[in-house]
Amino acid sequence: MPRRLRPRRRGRSSAALAGLGAVYLVVLVIGLATAPQGAPIPDPWFTLMEGLILLIAPLMVAMMADIHAEAAPVARTGALLAVAFMTVAAALTSAVHFSILALSRTPPFTDAAWSSVFAFEWPSVVYAIDILAWDGFFPLALLCAAPAVRSRLIRRLLLLAAALALIGLLGPVLGRMDIRNIGILGYAVVFPVAAALYAFRSPGSASTGA
Repeated sequence: MPRRLRPRRRGRSSAALAGLGAVYLVVLVIGLATAPQGAPIPDPWFTLMEGLILLIAPLMVAMMADIHAEAAPVARTGALLAVAFMTVAAALTSAVHFSILALSRTPPFTDAAWSSVFAFEWPSVVYAIDILAWDGFFPLALLCAAPAVRSRLIRRLLLLAAALALIGLLGPVLGRMDIRNIGILGYAVVFPVAAALYAFRSPGSASTGA
């Protein structure tokens, strides 16, 4: 790989995040394409998606930490909030998806009385927690991080991803989970693009500066 195309040292986590995000998007598309109409995404695609999310979550926190480390003093408080909000989002979604992988197919959780707890069909406990993570704390993190990024394009992509995720929050509020799918565009499409651009940004484009 040419030297100029290598991610900067503090962009390696963002590069890994972008790569895993691309893999997740491909798996998601295949899963949706192979699922019967109106049915959940089948295995092995669903299980693979769960595992990918567990890998992606800490990388999102690492990207926010990189932004904070390179932020100018005027933007450092917001960048620190971005780290905090993304940590909460990562912890919540990791707990959800690890629980699904570890418990949902294990007795007694396979009993009918427990099945709805792990179902990604509204309403369910894990679905509500995951929505809080991805459509609540995730966009808050991006809104706080964006001002700390000097690149106008990356900043706009972060804000767009946040806006789409916040729109997805209207799904459970209005009882229209199809609206919630708008949020997927934010964190599964727009955000990985922003992460890739951040990883390969030119020197000096990391933060706003005085």
